Amino acid sequence: MKNLDAFERVSLGLFPTPVQRLDNISRILNTQVYIKRDDLTGLGLGGNKVRKLEYLMARARREGAEVVFTTGGAQSNHAMLTAAAACRLGMRAILILKKRGVTECVGNQLLEKQMGVQVIFMDTDDYGEIYAEMDRMGTALGVPYYKIPCGGSNALGVLGYVRCAQEIRDQGMRFDHVICAEGSGGTLAGLALGARLFLPGTKVHGMMVDSDAFEEITLNLMQEAAGMLDAKLPLSGADFHLLDMCGPGYAVPSEEGKAALSLMAEKEGIFLDPVYTGKAFAGLVRMAREGVFGKDERVLFVHTGGAGGLFAVR
Repeated sequence: MKNLDAFERVSLGLFPTPVQRLDNISRILNTQVYIKRDDLTGLGLGGNKVRKLEYLMARARREGAEVVFTTGGAQSNHAMLTAAAACRLGMRAILILKKRGVTECVGNQLLEKQMGVQVIFMDTDDYGEIYAEMDRMGTALGVPYYKIPCGGSNALGVLGYVRCAQEIRDQGMRFDHVICAEGSGGTLAGLALGARLFLPGTKVHGMMVDSDAFEEITLNLMQEAAGMLDAKLPLSGADFHLLDMCGPGYAVPSEEGKAALSLMAEKEGIFLDPVYTGKAFAGLVRMAREGVFGKDERVLFVHTGGAGGLFAVR
């Protein structure tokens, strides 16, 4: 298998991120709950996309890109962090976002304005149309450009969370369960593949915050990333567990998610967001109350960030 260091990466984040025990929540849920603070990755307001962008921006720079395009919803954390990475590296970012969600100058839109980033809204649900517009604009600009997919979720981006699993191992504590939000597939795919490589016996759970075909998406990303690494592993849907936590819809706060968000804030002084981490932590709470975790099992919640979007919610 190839070493992860064989793949070019730019330094954008502050790693390793801390792991801390949530004493009050552990007592409330009668299990051993820990949190991996990937909301403290150091770029922008932090978040999981920084790990992916270290690989993706290295590829963009190696290809000589002067402009980086990406996409997502109006309050996309990934889009905001891609813009921040481009600023750091002296590139220009153009964000072509779906005209869905809060488009006013609040939350991540405000942060993008502060960075002087060009934001274009398209009234479409078809990412194919958005990627075609990137090519049209890039060709018209007449300079080298690089397209980063929604969420940074391709095989190269997945390596960021394979590395995260290795980092968890190196931090010296064994976990029975690892839980994260599942929004575009890359984070879960990286953790699930990384668990097979570095965390034997750890079960990986993805809390779905959208209605996409995540079993197929996640498995495909795992297989593609394993191919890049020359990792000869038989992979299947049994390597991860999915729980539907979407509630009333993507980017629409759920009552369960809001309760979980408040629980984390009130008991631990840590802030989640209502789109991703609030719903994901609600899944952990549900599983704990249903008796999925034993009293002495160690459960690691990966806090993937999203603070910018918190200030766009009415």
